[in-house]
Amino acid sequence: MTAPAIAAATADDPEGAESLIRAVITSGDVKGLAIAVIEDGQIRAVRTYGHRNAEGQALQTGTVMYGASLTKAVFAYTVLQLVDEGQVDLDASIATLLDRPLPDYPKDSRYGPWPDLRGDERWRALTPRLLLSHRGGFGNFAFLEPDGKLRFHFDPGSRYAYSGEGLILLQFVLEQGRLKLDLGQEMQRRVFDRFGMTMTAMKWREDFAMNLADGVTEARRWVPHDPRSRVRAAGSMDTTIDDFARFAAGLARGDGLSSRSRAEMTRPQAPITTASQFPTVQQELPASQRRADLAAGLGVVVFDGPQGRGYFKGGHDDQTGNTMVCVERRRACVVLLSNDVMAERLYPAIVRRVLGETGVPFMWEYGPKASGWMR
Repeated sequence: MTAPAIAAATADDPEGAESLIRAVITSGDVKGLAIAVIEDGQIRAVRTYGHRNAEGQALQTGTVMYGASLTKAVFAYTVLQLVDEGQVDLDASIATLLDRPLPDYPKDSRYGPWPDLRGDERWRALTPRLLLSHRGGFGNFAFLEPDGKLRFHFDPGSRYAYSGEGLILLQFVLEQGRLKLDLGQEMQRRVFDRFGMTMTAMKWREDFAMNLADGVTEARRWVPHDPRSRVRAAGSMDTTIDDFARFAAGLARGDGLSSRSRAEMTRPQAPITTASQFPTVQQELPASQRRADLAAGLGVVVFDGPQGRGYFKGGHDDQTGNTMVCVERRRACVVLLSNDVMAERLYPAIVRRVLGETGVPFMWEYGPKASGWMR
């Protein structure tokens, strides 16, 4: 896709976003960055800057990049289609979709260690809604626990705590329970094919190697792209900026979902009561210190700002920094994908210059380090 300059689509500062990006790419402070701008549900601009690997090959709009936790928003969209079809009830116990009690399923390296929950019947309180809104009561992943065992830190539904394990559990229920779905195939058919995302998949494809982005760590070291061989609802998606812009625009329009399910995705499901997203298990703030508008949606985080309701989702690892920020009323989004984790420090300024002031909670998303970015 040949796109116009970002300046043609920005609102608050029509020249600043592009000049800011070009400056950091030229200086070498950020190695590669891709941006898409959506207004009124239509893609207005898609651009890339910098390099995709240590050899200096250009990052292109068709370069395959790691989607990281942006996968979670696409997974939630997929589940809501199943809700619309009556295959999944958002508020029914996951027990209704299983053939036996969850702890009775043997350990399987593709999923979480469900036998660890034996003797704790709280698993029966888990529902798709709670898992998609990170209220299952788990930490992020069992392997991050001191003893490597899965446990409830909170009663299901009692509070928000970001949990990839919760989404993996819902994937397990869909795949190994009574529905016997293949999540990779479902997401291919329901999302990637629907929106023409021809270079996006939930696990590695050999054709990705032709135009692939490696990553850059904070230590400024290039790391080879990980060819993920397993479908993981919490974050195995590879995509391109061209492709993910199509998803973001379709989501902004509400394509493929009933009006009820689309509204549920970005409706505040429960307040977020912590100072930051990570660590996932942390003390809740006193009520007087909480951001009152910040809440869990389904697969996204929702907030209210100067332009009304917004939603966003990030995706991050040691060499990846992604975000999608959208304003509901305008059906407007900015998507930023980077193969350089240091690009995240630019995101508050870029989003502000493209969409205007939105109120997106970057301080919560990135934690105390973001305090120096908010200018």
